[in-house]
Amino acid sequence: MKYTQLGRTGLEVSRLVLGTMNFGPQTNEADSHAIMDAALDAGVNFFDTANVYGWGENKGRTEEILGTWFAKGGERRDKVVLATKVYGNMAAEGDAWPNHHKLSALNIRRAVDASLKRLQTDHIDLYQFHHIDRATPVEEIWQAIDVLIQQGKILYAGSSNFAGWKIAQTNETAKRLGSYGLVSEQCLYNLAERRAEMEVIPAAQEYGLGVIPWSPLHGGLLGGVIRKEREGGAARSASGRSADALANTTARAQIQAYEDLLEKHGLEPGEVGLAWLLTRPGVTGPISGPRTREQLDSAVRAVDLELSDEVLAALDEIFPGPGPSPEAFAW
Repeated sequence: MKYTQLGRTGLEVSRLVLGTMNFGPQTNEADSHAIMDAALDAGVNFFDTANVYGWGENKGRTEEILGTWFAKGGERRDKVVLATKVYGNMAAEGDAWPNHHKLSALNIRRAVDASLKRLQTDHIDLYQFHHIDRATPVEEIWQAIDVLIQQGKILYAGSSNFAGWKIAQTNETAKRLGSYGLVSEQCLYNLAERRAEMEVIPAAQEYGLGVIPWSPLHGGLLGGVIRKEREGGAARSASGRSADALANTTARAQIQAYEDLLEKHGLEPGEVGLAWLLTRPGVTGPISGPRTREQLDSAVRAVDLELSDEVLAALDEIFPGPGPSPEAFAW
């Protein structure tokens, strides 16, 4: 496994992030534990989750699965850089009671204690804001975070789904207050969705944030979806974002060109999608959310995959980026 520092911090993390969103909804507890053991054996030390994972009436279930895994001992917790998130509504289904979501000081305090209990640990290494909160002043958010850091409940704070201007505002406010500020941004970024290159990633680099791409295969679109469709796996592989894209004639032709290119070079689409992100400036590591051990093994192989200049140039032709801001939309 290869490692890098998370943004401007001294924290050393693997260049592959284990995403746990499928643990519970798609993968049972025993299999989830086996995948986490395999990830640790492969040197993956950066695990990402969120308080809402498990979804619906099972919100929090994914954190519980990590908690029972940590409770097995064997230095599991000590070896893992643990990241979770706050923002989503954790109130019981059908109960619209206030202050159980977003980023008020009250909800941050409530949410972190609940996550610690589910995770069976005394601290969270990276506590991430899952979305911007338009109602809560940034000063209030940093006041709450600084208290948690002083209490030893969290070590670092990160953002997710923030615009470039919001990263700037949040860290300028932190600087003014004497807070450390955001150290990471978790954003939608992959070959098929490169808008983050315009402002989000430059802002992250300017402020010393590590970039952690989520949905690195764009919902399976970059994982060989057309080949799987031919092989009879369409129901499993084409859903959500992937299915929507394949319904578009132009996008389908683009994906076909991608798969044809990689077949010519004897490369696996899913591994190339991850490996490409590892060549991008500012990227700490993509989040791979495996449902099975086989998917994890494929993601681990991607870390050591070296893409030739020829392949990289061809990928840029198939999936051209937007270009820098403001030139992407102005002169």
